[in-house]
Amino acid sequence: MSDYAYSSAIETASAIANGDVSSRELLESALNRVDHFDGPINAVVALDAERSLEAADLADQAVADNKPLGPLHGVPITIKDSFQTEGLVTTSGSPQLADFSPSLDADPVARYKSAGAIVYGKTNLPIWAGDVQTYNKVYGTTNNPYDIERTPGGSSGGSGASLAAGYTPLELGSDIGGSIRIPSHWSGVCGHKPSYGIVSGLGQIPGMPGTLSQADIAVVGPMARDVDDLELALDLLAGPNDWNQTAYSLNLPTPRHKNISDFRIGVWIDEETAPVSGAYKNLLLNAASTLENAGAYVSYEAKPDFSFEKSIDTFWRLLSAAEAGTWTLSELEEIAEKQKSPQGELGIWHAALRHREWLSWNERRMQQRAKWREFFFDFDAVLLPVTLGEAIPHDHSSPFTLRKILVDGIERSYSDQMKWMGLTGVSWLPATVVPVGMIDGLPVGVQIAGPFLEDRTSLAVGRFLLKELGGFKKPNDF
Repeated sequence: MSDYAYSSAIETASAIANGDVSSRELLESALNRVDHFDGPINAVVALDAERSLEAADLADQAVADNKPLGPLHGVPITIKDSFQTEGLVTTSGSPQLADFSPSLDADPVARYKSAGAIVYGKTNLPIWAGDVQTYNKVYGTTNNPYDIERTPGGSSGGSGASLAAGYTPLELGSDIGGSIRIPSHWSGVCGHKPSYGIVSGLGQIPGMPGTLSQADIAVVGPMARDVDDLELALDLLAGPNDWNQTAYSLNLPTPRHKNISDFRIGVWIDEETAPVSGAYKNLLLNAASTLENAGAYVSYEAKPDFSFEKSIDTFWRLLSAAEAGTWTLSELEEIAEKQKSPQGELGIWHAALRHREWLSWNERRMQQRAKWREFFFDFDAVLLPVTLGEAIPHDHSSPFTLRKILVDGIERSYSDQMKWMGLTGVSWLPATVVPVGMIDGLPVGVQIAGPFLEDRTSLAVGRFLLKELGGFKKPNDF
């Protein structure tokens, strides 16, 4: 069997359908790869080998019988451990759920499976998907395949590491404060944060099992090593949920242009309160120059008509309010009493907003969304940083809000890494991340944001940059 460890999902599915390789061969190879490589990485934290091998045999029989095949038929994949997966322990990193085995798949897992994918393992995350690093008391710490002294990102850190290590061609991430985009950036892979609301997140934890509501800002989206895989996966995942499918349908528009030379691109990479490292800035500028050299119109001054800090203030408040469901009422009352000197974990700063305050901040968000819409009358996409630089060393100190990072030798607040995430996330914009180069052996990516519901436009720009800048780079020794 040829080595398919770093083949795309589309290539892998095609090879299975054509009889070039069997699903069982690929699954056995993936299981052997996890066994051989994952000890120091700790990306895949739960396996479903026996049932997966049975499913692979059924997939191979379907090929032999010339039955209709889905676009992911027989492809073995891993799934982030926040998504309920039928018959496979799903913890969301919490000891409280260490033995929880769901009876149903989360909606996005079911859609991958309906397309023929075989879920053989779950990947690690921080508890309740609430950090830009990946560690918890159930499964421990996940390390970056490019440097095990550093994090692969979070919360979909196990997903990013699994892709980088060649365990899977496709993953499933969630993103409320960068949880798809940051691990894609720090793990050297591709990720897409969809427009808010187009992918059902039913069955993701948090909330707790049985929750029917979807948190504000939070989305579910694909991670891969190839933008074509991202787009295929988005087509599978996106669409009305059970509540809406009786009357609604979704038809995402095609990219605004076929030729990159017709695109109008904004570049927004300089902000005093979220400064990127010099090395990272050079790679972002190189990505912009690559577009410019291909004939695209590129502006380094154009921005929507609101301040960066106003948007980030809105993000912090609405993010905290969205995460308030993880706190008890008594804890929220205690937080409210201490509101003037907030400290603690992510989500605590403004978790006790009164509803009237939330309505005010939501209106500010809608005003900013209107400003983004005006900006996208003149521009098709905007290039942005993801964080302030390359993957950071592990730091599990508590409280979260007192951690520090270094950017070009200058100390910055740990939470500053999320600001570029909040800028686009709070306004529900789609954003694609693709790798743009390496800094001292560590990959970094660019965030490409597009107009609301025009996900294919940001994906098109990402596809061009991925090709022109060399794409995914396999970590050493893998």
